[in-house]
Amino acid sequence: MSATAPVTTATLEAFSVAWNAHDIDALMGFMSDDCIFQTAAGPDACGTRIAGPDAVRKAFAAAWQAVPDAQWENGVHFVSGDFGTSQWTFTGTAADGSRIETDGIDVFTFKGGKIALKNVFRKARPNIPAAK
Repeated sequence: MSATAPVTTATLEAFSVAWNAHDIDALMGFMSDDCIFQTAAGPDACGTRIAGPDAVRKAFAAAWQAVPDAQWENGVHFVSGDFGTSQWTFTGTAADGSRIETDGIDVFTFKGGKIALKNVFRKARPNIPAAK
């Protein structure tokens, strides 16, 4: 039985780089086979719970479809055992031309050296109106 490398802050930094590169294949390489993504908004207390790699892949890609210039900047990462966080500032342009700039945090659970749960929390801030 081979030992699995633990998730580190360098792992979370690389995960962030993949988000900013809009590289879905790289992102999914960080996720476990039974991954779960809990969104910042949705009908449930957890937002929307998305389970399984195919559904998570589709949900991750939807972020770039909704905000094509999406970026997660100013990352600060923390790992302790099978738990970690990434703080960031999300920026991008909404479909109506308004600017999005809001802080957030991902809370992670790791299993077998992969991300098993990505749970997103984001500040609810109005978009900045488009310049006229």
